[in-house]
Amino acid sequence: MKVNYQKLLDEVINALSQESPQKKPSLLLHACCGPCSSYVLEYLAGFFQITVFYYNPNIYPPEEYQRRLEELKNLYKRFPPALENSVRIVEAPYIPEDFFTAIKVREEPELAREAEKGERCRRCYALRLENSFSYALENHFDYFCTTLSISPFKDAEKINIIGENLVKEFCSSHPESETFPKWLYSDFKKRGGFKRSLELSAEYNLYRQQYCGCVYSLQNTQPHEPSST
Repeated sequence: MKVNYQKLLDEVINALSQESPQKKPSLLLHACCGPCSSYVLEYLAGFFQITVFYYNPNIYPPEEYQRRLEELKNLYKRFPPALENSVRIVEAPYIPEDFFTAIKVREEPELAREAEKGERCRRCYALRLENSFSYALENHFDYFCTTLSISPFKDAEKINIIGENLVKEFCSSHPESETFPKWLYSDFKKRGGFKRSLELSAEYNLYRQQYCGCVYSLQNTQPHEPSST
């Protein structure tokens, strides 16, 4: 039976709405770019104290990585939900080799031609969420999450299972720990979330990339030269 991740998020937000509005729980929100984070911030900033975590070693080339980061920063300087709720950005080190090691395309070259939502992408989700969880744990966040589920090209079920399992594995190996980040379930594309991100992108004139980010998604979106034979 398919899980309704939007319903699970509703339950958390409804519970928070009953609590004191002066004490918002902290949320580490992994984000890949400005357009994807726009709607998510608009949606969540009233319920959480948000820190955006920019950890994306998959993005290729380095110029594209930097462009997406700068677009993210520039949006937050003029985006009311970010300004009014003191949203801040943490940039993690950009080490592309971490991505290639994690997805293992060198060992399994067939993954390079795989369409989005496959095993290569699942490994990329896992890498970014593992690092997000580690940062959230070290810095005592109440919750962690990612904007990735807003894209129709991302597998929300895989994303949520990874986040859920990271918490379960930590609790299993650290049964004495009483405080740790909870995974915030989400499927941000639901209820017109993706459509709203398009509207905000147009309103703020945001750069919207034409491929997911990695070198393989770039290669797989480019038209192939006609064969000469």
